[in-house]
Amino acid sequence: MKTREINPTTGIYPATRDYVHAMEVTGASRQLFVSGTMGLAEDGSAPASLDEQLKLIWTNIQRILTEAEMSVSNIVRLTSYLARPEYAERNQTAREKALGGRAVPTTAIVVTTLDPSWLVEIEVIAMS
Repeated sequence: MKTREINPTTGIYPATRDYVHAMEVTGASRQLFVSGTMGLAEDGSAPASLDEQLKLIWTNIQRILTEAEMSVSNIVRLTSYLARPEYAERNQTAREKALGGRAVPTTAIVVTTLDPSWLVEIEVIAMS
């Protein structure tokens, strides 16, 4: 699989360091669409803090990717659903850490979650 970042430098607002406007993927033979993943422990409980939930979300995403014989390096698209707008910066920091600084197309949306204890939910698309 080969990826190419698409970031026009004129005629559009600039992308920031943590995302790209688009990513072209060629030569991929598999696609994995990961459902929205919450920061829930193995017993289904949600820790009270945003940071703990973000840590669990990325642990859970990594577990799903491992089962599919992929890693975070295979993520080509990401959407975050935040319960509050002020969670955006900490979500960005957790995403950058989880992806090792690699930028991918990403969207963050403020929503009402199905369960008020869920502070953030993240879905990804991965390819190999």
